[in-house]
Amino acid sequence: MGMNIMRMKGRAKMMRTIKVTGKGKIAVKPDMIRLDINKEELCKEYEDTLRRSTEDTELLKDLFEKLGFQRKDLKTVYFNVDTEYESYQDRDKSWKRRFKGYKYNHHMKIEFAADNKRLGQVLYALAHSSLRPEFSIEYTVADVEKCKNELLHKAIEDSIQKAQVLTTAANVKLGEIQAIDYSWGEIDFVTKPLNEMRLMECTECEMSAPGAYDIDIEADDINVTDTATVIWEIA
Repeated sequence: MGMNIMRMKGRAKMMRTIKVTGKGKIAVKPDMIRLDINKEELCKEYEDTLRRSTEDTELLKDLFEKLGFQRKDLKTVYFNVDTEYESYQDRDKSWKRRFKGYKYNHHMKIEFAADNKRLGQVLYALAHSSLRPEFSIEYTVADVEKCKNELLHKAIEDSIQKAQVLTTAANVKLGEIQAIDYSWGEIDFVTKPLNEMRLMECTECEMSAPGAYDIDIEADDINVTDTATVIWEIA
């Protein structure tokens, strides 16, 4: 932040301005769980790989449907099919590559209200599924836009307070706002108490009831910051 001099178009005199960057900070209690699921398989033939990916996805949708979700709740984040090779040594000890097949990688997500009981049911179902996909658990917020607006409001408030302190100390007065600069960058409201957890690690979890693990997670608040820059005329 600092004092700047700007020339106004169509005027002979110079306009004195002050430019201040305000910082907003909020702590939000997460109220949603986001389960990121990753499934991959290798098949020799391309068509078999596509067929396998479709079958696996349908099985996952069946699994979540039995838990009370709608099939459309399981959403694709990323899907890819790529060739797979392996290195080997031939008889003369030189290294070569040979084709192994086609591997699909399907990254999906499903979100639901933060509830340890329901999370325990989901983890139990995944752990006892023949698919055994890899997954990670994230906690987030349902109303992201509300949180973003609150954060921006606090950033502007902070810039006003700083500008008032500076102009009071300099014995001048704030005039009208000339410009507001904000990046509109993406803000991620996420905390990860169980990042990159694998189903292998869940098979020995205690059960709270038939068909559910006893999950006791209290996710930390999500702390986020953002900035906004305001330019005022000095009256």
